[in-house]
Amino acid sequence: MIAVEQWAEIRRLHNSEGVPIKEISRRLGIARNTVRSALASSEPPKYKRAPKGSLADAFEPDIRKLLAEYPTMPATVIAERIEWPHSMTVLKDRVRAIRPEYRGVDPADRIEHKPGDTTQCDLWFPKTPIPLGAGQSAQMPVLVMTLAFSRYISATMIPSRMAGDILAGMWLLLGQLGAVSHRLWWDRESAIATSAGKPTVDAAAFAGTLSSKLVIAPPRDPEFKGMVERHNGYLGQSFMAGRTFAGPADFNDQLTEWLATANTRTVRVLGSRPVDALVEDRARMLALPPVAPTTGLRTTVRLARDYYVRIDSVDYSVDPRVIGRLVEVVASLHTVTVTCAGAVVAEHRRSWSRRGTVTSPEHVDLAKQLRVDYWQRVREQPPMSSFTDPVVRSLRDYDDLYDVDFAGNAAVDSEVSA
Repeated sequence: MIAVEQWAEIRRLHNSEGVPIKEISRRLGIARNTVRSALASSEPPKYKRAPKGSLADAFEPDIRKLLAEYPTMPATVIAERIEWPHSMTVLKDRVRAIRPEYRGVDPADRIEHKPGDTTQCDLWFPKTPIPLGAGQSAQMPVLVMTLAFSRYISATMIPSRMAGDILAGMWLLLGQLGAVSHRLWWDRESAIATSAGKPTVDAAAFAGTLSSKLVIAPPRDPEFKGMVERHNGYLGQSFMAGRTFAGPADFNDQLTEWLATANTRTVRVLGSRPVDALVEDRARMLALPPVAPTTGLRTTVRLARDYYVRIDSVDYSVDPRVIGRLVEVVASLHTVTVTCAGAVVAEHRRSWSRRGTVTSPEHVDLAKQLRVDYWQRVREQPPMSSFTDPVVRSLRDYDDLYDVDFAGNAAVDSEVSA
């Protein structure tokens, strides 16, 4: 077989310069029939190895028989059933080639996202434990949001995967973008969707305030929001590599700095940078509502004598002067605020640790003074004997009240007995 360079030279000499076949054969030292074959071929010569048999050929009928009955049977199980004696690589390659004939194929259509239409949301859990204080460390959730058109990534670590914290994280990231897409895609995260695939009350109220539509993924469909899933992997491989963190705040600071660079990389599908495509994306998005949606963890309790309220397993002290009254507790991503009848009675920085206690020295001093005042009043109260003695009534008064005469009845009974 001649080389590609010789094939090209033969065609140039004959077709371009008009050199006859005999002369080409003499100049290049190639047989005339080889020259004729090169001129007749419209494609360059390519070496093709003659097909050889495979070790799996003899086992293919048994493989097909098993796949016809069990299309999803793993290759390792097939190897046991057919007593495969050779390398698993050979068998896996043959099973991979045959399986679609029995299992069928599930093609994934490419979805074209319009500017401002869709944001894919997900929770990503970095493998590196984050220090939370009080000697505690844990794997914390990170809320990741990807604009489907521009591929722009926003992310922040949140204290928990409860609805209030997830929605607070979404509101924070949307505030940074300055707009919200027409649709928000979520998987069946328990705080966002019910087992039936319907948005929860909190999530529906949040989306309604934004005038956006909450779209819940079908069951067992990881490709539904594959864009943000790929970004989760991108964060795990590129952002986390070689990093250490002093706490959640340090994590978010480093993440914000890294995302500013990550969003300036050129995306092949776009042919541009996400930060540049964001301009067109944001121009088609909805404006944020003038009134913020309800977010954060919220509860209303009657303050007990120990003047502490619990949010996400952590206890926070409250002004003891409102003991016995109803107080409303609101925990944002960073603060915990307690109000009573509209007045703030406690405000703390939120602790992300578990089973801790946050105490204000001012509340402790107030409680101490209230105890002193209470026992002082107790000691100053007059004794019970100084109060007006109650009226002692005769038993006859109660007989008259209920119109009974126990004495007369007793006399009648005596007469009957006699």
